Amino acid sequence: MIGRFVLPVILAGLAYGFWRSDVFGDIAAGVAIFLFGMLCMEEGFRAFSGGALERVLRVSTDKTWKSLLFGIVTTTIMQSSSLVSVITISFISAGLLGLAEGIGIIFGANLGTTTGAWIVAGFGLKVNLSTYAMPMLVFGVVFILQKPRALKGIGWILAGLGFLFLGIHYMKVGFEGFADQLDLTRYAIPGIKGLLLFTLFGMLATVVMQSSHATLVLIITALGAGQITYENALALAIGANVGTTITAVLGALSSPIDGKRLAGAHLIFNIGTGVIALASISYLVLAVDAISGAVGIPSDDYTLKLAVFHTLFNGIGVLVFTPLIRALERMLTRFLRGPRVERDMPRYLSEAALAFPDVALPALRRETQHLFNNAFSIIAHGVNLRRADISSDKDLMALLDEPGEHIEIDIDKQYELMIKDIYGANVLFYTRASANMDDEKSRKMQGLWQANLDIVAAIKATKHLRKNVERYTGAPNRYIRREYNRFRARIGELLRELAVLRAADDEAVALLSLDAIKVDIADNYRFSHQIVDGLIRDGAITAQMATSLMNDSLYVNEIMARLLSMAKGLLASSPSMDEVTPDLSLTPEEVEQMVDQHRREAPTVERQERSQ
Repeated sequence: MIGRFVLPVILAGLAYGFWRSDVFGDIAAGVAIFLFGMLCMEEGFRAFSGGALERVLRVSTDKTWKSLLFGIVTTTIMQSSSLVSVITISFISAGLLGLAEGIGIIFGANLGTTTGAWIVAGFGLKVNLSTYAMPMLVFGVVFILQKPRALKGIGWILAGLGFLFLGIHYMKVGFEGFADQLDLTRYAIPGIKGLLLFTLFGMLATVVMQSSHATLVLIITALGAGQITYENALALAIGANVGTTITAVLGALSSPIDGKRLAGAHLIFNIGTGVIALASISYLVLAVDAISGAVGIPSDDYTLKLAVFHTLFNGIGVLVFTPLIRALERMLTRFLRGPRVERDMPRYLSEAALAFPDVALPALRRETQHLFNNAFSIIAHGVNLRRADISSDKDLMALLDEPGEHIEIDIDKQYELMIKDIYGANVLFYTRASANMDDEKSRKMQGLWQANLDIVAAIKATKHLRKNVERYTGAPNRYIRREYNRFRARIGELLRELAVLRAADDEAVALLSLDAIKVDIADNYRFSHQIVDGLIRDGAITAQMATSLMNDSLYVNEIMARLLSMAKGLLASSPSMDEVTPDLSLTPEEVEQMVDQHRREAPTVERQERSQ
């Protein structure tokens, strides 16, 4: 994320530092090893992203205090607010988490990241961490070389902790070595000027290292070695908090609009908290002294007092901004809007979702539902039905004897504007996401991929059907008009039933309902052929009309079969279907048997009424 012009300057500065001072090399190596340890830990926790973390998130964010607690706990465990932010953005982008809940998690993550300061100040500077680092690295590498994903995850976490400890050790040694060569406290700047200048330094250091946690460790080790003053360290800590929002903003540039809104909330929170801390720093210092004395922290233990200060001003930020979460959500939604485009684009897919299988699957499921929602209108208008009529209780069979209403639609243009980009994005997302999934999730993803193919095929069949629907629903021959209106009514009724099933709570019952619809479709398909045979024998329609009816009945059957297949793929991908027996739905042979049975049991009167 570092700009192309800034990176050469940083590299040149590092090269000069290595050339001029071995001590600088120790500090720089310590920072690099620490950052690499954070990357290893993130990789390790990603290995467990297919289960516990996402399941806990789904049930732990329905209230503001739960969102805050989730952010605190997960950041404390993973020691990486950036990973928590990535997970949060991916859930928001997938539509599984609201913006307000995501803001609560980010606020909690800011408080959770303060635990890192306590660990380093209270333990890291008082113990030779390299003693613990080496065994962790060795055992970590052994686990990484194993095949099971869980063992690899444990290995990456152990290796990450080892590198973190090793990095802290090298930073500590480096700053202690400075005492023999250079006393950095000579450059301390007192007063408001120093406060603002070192706040700026803290911001710049965080932007360069892309981690406020790493910056804070660097500050604590420098303070512990006596290379910076306590007052300047406080300003650096405030700057590190503000600087981490810049990395969040840069990371959100390629995110969907909700990711940008979440980054905006992060920016407002950290800048607001930083301003509060700067404006009231003298009072905060007095509060830190009082708290430190109450809990037994020595008056000259400035590293632990810095940890108290870091926790205190972040805690104040949480107290101030938490009641404003809903107002902040409304403001960000109002001022940060998605780009206005004529073409409908994907809403739930994101790069962040690809990293987590339990996010990628529901993200593709929601995007497929989005695609079907657009296809619903195209198919309905393609057969001259209004969406409002389908969604109402109107008897669609009452259309049979009426001249069909003409609805203007260019299916090719609507496909280009409402389907093409979403369909293409879904196929690409499926290809990339399914490569990293277990067999069960991969099977569900494949079902969603097939659902996308079904939607597109149904639209194409509608395009072929529309020509004769337009021609014959307004024809003077009432027999041909009636049969094409029957096609329209059947498609409309199926769309209505699928909409009802989509809103159903029990997916298993919905799956069984699809079988009932499947039987009815097969029965109607057979019956329509009988009607055509009768109309031909009676001379009610011409041979050309009969040919059109026979051909178009295939298109109608294709539309309905594809929509049913699509609905089945969506239902099968639902998490609640995991416990449902795979062979619950009917086989084609069982469908045929039920159609035969229904035809034998159907009263003659009913057949006569349907043929009128």
